[in-house]
Amino acid sequence: MFGVATSAGSWGCYDDGSTKQVSAVEQVPTEIVEPPAGAIPPTVSVVIPCLNEEENIAQCVQAARAALTAAGLNGEVLVVDNASEDNSAELARAAGARVVYEGRRGYGSAYLAGFAAAKGSYIVMADADLTYDFDDIPRFVAELEAGAQLVMGNRMNNIQPGAMHWAHRYIGNPLLTGVLNLFYRTGVNDAHCGMRALRSDALEKLDLRTTGMEFASEMVIRAAKAELAIAEVEIAYHPRGGDSKLSRFRDGWRHLRFLLVHSPTHLFIVPGTILAGLGALATITVLGHISLLGRGWDLHALIGGELLTIIGVQVLALGLCAHAYGTYFMGEKDAWFDAMRARFRLEHGLAIGGLITLGGVVIGAIILYRWIQHGFGSLSEENLAIVASELLIVGLQIFFSSFLLSILGLRSVARDRS
Repeated sequence: MFGVATSAGSWGCYDDGSTKQVSAVEQVPTEIVEPPAGAIPPTVSVVIPCLNEEENIAQCVQAARAALTAAGLNGEVLVVDNASEDNSAELARAAGARVVYEGRRGYGSAYLAGFAAAKGSYIVMADADLTYDFDDIPRFVAELEAGAQLVMGNRMNNIQPGAMHWAHRYIGNPLLTGVLNLFYRTGVNDAHCGMRALRSDALEKLDLRTTGMEFASEMVIRAAKAELAIAEVEIAYHPRGGDSKLSRFRDGWRHLRFLLVHSPTHLFIVPGTILAGLGALATITVLGHISLLGRGWDLHALIGGELLTIIGVQVLALGLCAHAYGTYFMGEKDAWFDAMRARFRLEHGLAIGGLITLGGVVIGAIILYRWIQHGFGSLSEENLAIVASELLIVGLQIFFSSFLLSILGLRSVARDRS
């Protein structure tokens, strides 16, 4: 297995492992301390989630404030205390931070609370473990002022000795970043860097929901889907202060799981197409008596082809339903699926499924006729029987899956009429 080094690594082991569909509106922090009345709204809000970081938090707050002052930026430092059991909140406040309390533990929960409380037009995110240089804040803000809507840090070219476990550096981060770029074409080099920045007006487009450490992946995925302008800043990554709370294997799996479930095309459509294609190829090879690999193929290859085809069609149907759910219930946008649903209707699926089913019935009738002709005696029509069953199953899958897609689409019809 693998791990992933991210700011989320300090948090993922504290919630229950589920990905909850919780909106930013619902994630109202337990208590928000407002700035003094009449204060000039800050341009930059530095949001730092904090869970039992009394060894580091004061130094982080001081460094962030010093960076803002040195750059001449009107800003605030906002620490989100995520139910710490030490003196982190008091130390942060004494160092000059505005403290927000979020009692529901989780990396995403802390940031959703911080975003709700932030007053700045620009939000800079960073950890409370001294792994990042707060002096880099002006560089992130400069990218936002230049037009970027999300700015990602890239640690991978400047990792200090002892700062990142080898499994994170050479397996976890490259693998997960590679998968994310393959699925969503984000173009980032360090998808799980904890130091990043975004425009506050981009939060509505992002519609961030997850409460655990997969929040880091969700932000990049939703930014890519919303076609936000993403920039990248090269930064250094230092050894953390205090004890790490990263659950290496569990948190790595949660990131990968999140990437997969938010890409029905790669999770269902691609594998389903490959399986169905291989099954159809095997069926054609057997029925056409085609020699392959220097030999002929018969009954068992045909059975294998049938299984692959049936499984492939079922996985494809699940993928289409997943796309429909994402489009109609979660507001996802996918050009391929949008084009498909604009061209095809329920009746098309029913016609295709019905014709394939009819083909299976006709072949079954032929087998029955031959059996009757033989006086209900022995019958050697194994190949035809397999093809008939395959057509019947696939046809019925398509037929009823079309109805399910239509049912999911009722939400879109109701929404258009309202």
